[in-house]
Amino acid sequence: MRYVYDYAEDAPGGRELLGGKGIGLAEMTALGVPVPAGFTITTDACRAYMSGGKVVPEGLDEQVGESIAGLEQRAGKKFGDPADPLLVSVRSGAAVSMPGMMDTILNLGLNDIAVEGQARTTGNPRFAYDSYRRLIQMYGEVVDGVAGHRFESAIADLKTARGVTGDLDLGADDLRELIGTFQRIYEEEVGEGFPQDPREQLRRAYRAVFDSWDAPRANVYRGLYGIPDDIGTAVNVVQMVFGNKGEGSGTGVCFTRNPATGEATYYGEFLVNAQGEDVVAGTRTPEPISAMHERLPEAYVQLTAAFELLEAHYRDMQDIEFTVEEGKLYLLQTRTGKRTATAALRIAVEMAEEGLISRGEAVARTDISQLEQLLHPMLDPTVEVEVAAKGLNASPGAASGQIVLDADSAAERGKAGDDVILVRWETSPDDIHGLIEARGVLTAHGGLTSHAAVVARGMGKPCVTACEGLAIDERAGTVTLGDRTLNVGDVITIDGGTGRVIVGPVRLVAPAIDENFGTILSWADEFSRLRVRANADTPEDAAKAREFGATGIGLCRTEHMFMAPDRLPIVQEMIMASTEVERRAALDRLLPVQQSDFEGIFEAMAGYPVTIRLLDPPLHEFLPAPGEATSDAMRQRIFELHEANPMLGTRGCRLGLQFPEIYEMQVRAIVRAAAAVEARAGEAPLVEIMHPLVGFREELARLRELTERVAAEEPSVAYLCGTMIELPRACIRAGEIAEVADFCSFGTNDLTQTALGFSRDDAEGKFLTYYLEHGILEHNPFEVLDQDGVGDLMRIAVERGRGVKPDLKMGICGEHGGEPRSVAFCHRLGLDYVSCSPYRVPLARLAAAQAALVDAGVTALVIGG
Repeated sequence: MRYVYDYAEDAPGGRELLGGKGIGLAEMTALGVPVPAGFTITTDACRAYMSGGKVVPEGLDEQVGESIAGLEQRAGKKFGDPADPLLVSVRSGAAVSMPGMMDTILNLGLNDIAVEGQARTTGNPRFAYDSYRRLIQMYGEVVDGVAGHRFESAIADLKTARGVTGDLDLGADDLRELIGTFQRIYEEEVGEGFPQDPREQLRRAYRAVFDSWDAPRANVYRGLYGIPDDIGTAVNVVQMVFGNKGEGSGTGVCFTRNPATGEATYYGEFLVNAQGEDVVAGTRTPEPISAMHERLPEAYVQLTAAFELLEAHYRDMQDIEFTVEEGKLYLLQTRTGKRTATAALRIAVEMAEEGLISRGEAVARTDISQLEQLLHPMLDPTVEVEVAAKGLNASPGAASGQIVLDADSAAERGKAGDDVILVRWETSPDDIHGLIEARGVLTAHGGLTSHAAVVARGMGKPCVTACEGLAIDERAGTVTLGDRTLNVGDVITIDGGTGRVIVGPVRLVAPAIDENFGTILSWADEFSRLRVRANADTPEDAAKAREFGATGIGLCRTEHMFMAPDRLPIVQEMIMASTEVERRAALDRLLPVQQSDFEGIFEAMAGYPVTIRLLDPPLHEFLPAPGEATSDAMRQRIFELHEANPMLGTRGCRLGLQFPEIYEMQVRAIVRAAAAVEARAGEAPLVEIMHPLVGFREELARLRELTERVAAEEPSVAYLCGTMIELPRACIRAGEIAEVADFCSFGTNDLTQTALGFSRDDAEGKFLTYYLEHGILEHNPFEVLDQDGVGDLMRIAVERGRGVKPDLKMGICGEHGGEPRSVAFCHRLGLDYVSCSPYRVPLARLAAAQAALVDAGVTALVIGG
């Protein structure tokens, strides 16, 4: 089996075989972009290695040897040549971008003899020794697990001894001494000397990259972003080009557009006389890419030309890594750049307006999960704050939380429900579990393309990097911000949009949605077939839903209105009544306040449908606990209403059939409210009266008769009468129920409980957590619709219901209505609408459009590695 492909040759399988980095380098080679020579070890090799018990598959070593020979021929250098050696980098490159999660080794091929030859040949001993000490450090950490702090401490000790502060202040002799120190550290930790055979170095290096696919940080990252565990990573072996050859060389990371704002300007950082790891590691403070025009002018012209070529080719913002070796530019990687939600929307809109992509592509490539960033809180602009320190505005949004200084504490405290800010000198890929749970990230070092910045932007968390005036004493558990010393556990606030750091909590507000957000959603609505409604119980919720583009209310839960403090005593009086006359007297007092509630909602949703669900929960939920009863009569009534399993007891339509006066009052309040709003506004609301928990045709038939009888006694108002489908029997007998229903809406929260036999209150946080952690279930079925089980019941209901009544209106009003995968399923099922909480309406609108675009063959374009 073939496992290795050169960048200059055609290879089958594309990204899935070559990985994002490999396919990008191959495509750049074909485009004529300056790329170092190299080859890719495929994901097939990684999968064979992992499935074979971490044994290198047969034939791989031989194929790598042949490819190294080809590199030698093109470079005019020999691998392991003691006079002028060919050096390579070994880098990971999965099909799905996982920045910083797996491992890289640079300068591979040097040894004690070759480094001296390189020093003589180049006439630059400092460069040669710097390259070798980097190899020993990276190889030791990646291949043999030597703790990185041992090498970093050795560098710090040497700088202290020499009285210097920067790595560049160390001369050739200093670095030669450092090589000896590094080799002693390596031998102490590994039990043998640093390997001198370049081919042994290479074999062990690409095995280590394979192993890094299964590293804890990579597993956590894949779990966070839903990346499959079995796709493996490719390995890229690339001829080294050197950014650390002096003032005419350098390295950098840049984007063709600003990943924080989306502005169409070049964005990034570079370092003169450095290698790539220096930029992302935060060990030196980089310069903005604009300064490269003066420092490395010829390379800058080459770079901007490459920007234009690659963005036009890939039709998306590119994240590019480059090295300049003595004035000549080489591109080491291109991929779709990770960006904030604000930037993603602006880039999509502007690229569509530029004609680079279509409107459909702009909608299809908008990441739904990222849009939630735009609903994240910001600092209240009316509050005056005292800024304690300031850094780079690396990822927008704001957060307040208690200081923690390590990722383990952040993960533990965050999972426990605490708001924490992870404060570090700089984060590394090993901190991923803490970043996930923290509210935000603050670092003393690193730039706009550092690990902390990139990961925080991807997660939608605020991040401030390179914070001036921030000092950390991990042993003492203290942080200094300017002239303030704080302890672990003290509260700070970070503003990732401005880079400000404030001592103490600050009031946060929801951000305003910008015009690009509105543009994308308006384009999305052009493609959608599925309409999006909101679950709203108050006029305020209804108004917010309209603001977010809801086309109606799919669920108004009237029991929430009964729980209001000024109404609960009347409700309790109604429940305590011993006769129908007494009960009706209490209901008469509730009628005008119910009507008022409905009028407010109808006015907020003028011209749009409003589905009102009649009272659903068991009556005993409105009563105090038995120990709080104020009389024997109340205690007796509480006892009479008690049920062993109330969620499957006297609730919903069962309540309405036994105590019809309750539903009569609600129907009367709905009809009167609709008539009042029509008289005032001149526009009749589209009223839909929903009877919950129906499982039998006769239940809905009798309640429909009640609805029609009461409505006929009131001013004439058009309305629909339907039901919520939340029982398996209702799905199976949907044809019969459809005979007496104008509409049906799936209540997937309860349908999931009744279909799976899961009590949501008991499952979540208990056995369901175990199921998810151990892979028994892939998703929480209360968050992501169980399409194979609950979804099959829904399919049956749609087929049988519309088989009897083809124009039967059908929707979904459980919270699954705002979850993108569930929305796509509802589209495929042919439902008319989904309904979700107001703040999820924009996400559902986009999901509905993307589902329709998939049908049209328009999907997101993804490039990266």
